[in-house]
Amino acid sequence: MTSEIVGCLVAGLVALAVTYISTFPTIKIARKVGAVVPPDERKVHKVPLPDLGGVAMFVGLLFGLVVGALFSGLSPVYHLSSQVLGVLIGAAAIFSIGLIDDRVDMSPPAKMAGQVLSAMILYFAGDTMYWFKIPFGSLLLLSPTITPLITAVWVIMIENAINLIDGLDGLAAGIVAIASGSFAVYSLKLVDLGLIGSSNFGPLIASICCGIALGFLPNNFHPSKIIMGDSGALLLGFLLAASTSVVGGRTPNTSGEAFFFFAPLLIPVIILGVPILDVIFAIIRRSYSREGFAHAEKGHLHHRLLRLGHGQRRAVAILWLWTMLLSLLVLVPVFYPNRDVIVPFGAAIMLVSLYTWFRPGLGREGGRLDETVTKNLSAIQSTHNIDSPDLDYLE
Repeated sequence: MTSEIVGCLVAGLVALAVTYISTFPTIKIARKVGAVVPPDERKVHKVPLPDLGGVAMFVGLLFGLVVGALFSGLSPVYHLSSQVLGVLIGAAAIFSIGLIDDRVDMSPPAKMAGQVLSAMILYFAGDTMYWFKIPFGSLLLLSPTITPLITAVWVIMIENAINLIDGLDGLAAGIVAIASGSFAVYSLKLVDLGLIGSSNFGPLIASICCGIALGFLPNNFHPSKIIMGDSGALLLGFLLAASTSVVGGRTPNTSGEAFFFFAPLLIPVIILGVPILDVIFAIIRRSYSREGFAHAEKGHLHHRLLRLGHGQRRAVAILWLWTMLLSLLVLVPVFYPNRDVIVPFGAAIMLVSLYTWFRPGLGREGGRLDETVTKNLSAIQSTHNIDSPDLDYLE
């Protein structure tokens, strides 16, 4: 293995270990200061849980970046100090916004302003896309007037995608671990082929992001001891957005190579297919019902799986599996370049299958039936003075 691969691997492992260890004092501190989220009708947990998981994640990020600087193979990344500093400052900004929101419930415009701020920090640090590769077409060089907008849209979309998918124990952490780990492999392969420079920080940030998610997962899987809160979800989304934009938006025109070189910006979209689809469906649902995007509801992918009768663990495992399949579909051409023809067709089949199964209009009648059943169950429970059944044993 090259020094750069070893450096990314060790930085990710350090982030994993530090995040895992930091989670235990974070749980104690959160309970001591009352930073807990009580159960309610929208949440699936049944006991108050600490929501300062983002604190442990941010500590893991700091240690991962420090350790990465010790490897000579990563020295080009740190030589351009503004790009690593931009990621660190942007991460601190969005982590702080999420932490405040967890405590005082910020208004949607204020929260959006914080997300725009994190994106602009990346832009001014030079951590942005340089060009956009039109699939099976030419390179579109991004002008300084359009780059800030594209950077903001990409960062905000990924941050909200991870935040919205964080609805079941271990769901967001597992999806981010799979997606960022796959993207780290993909981007390191690009470096090895000379398609992106060794100064690109995308592989390092993706590796650290994977380590953070894996380190947090043991205490977050059902039944969880802590949840990541907005501070953790937005932080993970920011790191994913930063790493994917500087890889996908800087890969040159390599016509004649495998499909994944033709359209590099499609790779993170495919890998993050589950949370991105969740965002798209949420926008469609809330636009159709004339509700604001910040309106809370139970129409997300994981809620649909629960309504289909899956327990928490099984629903999470199903969405992990989809993310894993999408990631493997992207990585196949990396190791088997002669089989790249399966990628566009396989991706289309999977995306259509997901849309068919989870489409926003699915089960309109079933939704009314679910509502009727819920009302009847509530009436029975109140009449006989019994608690809600726990269906986790079905898993």
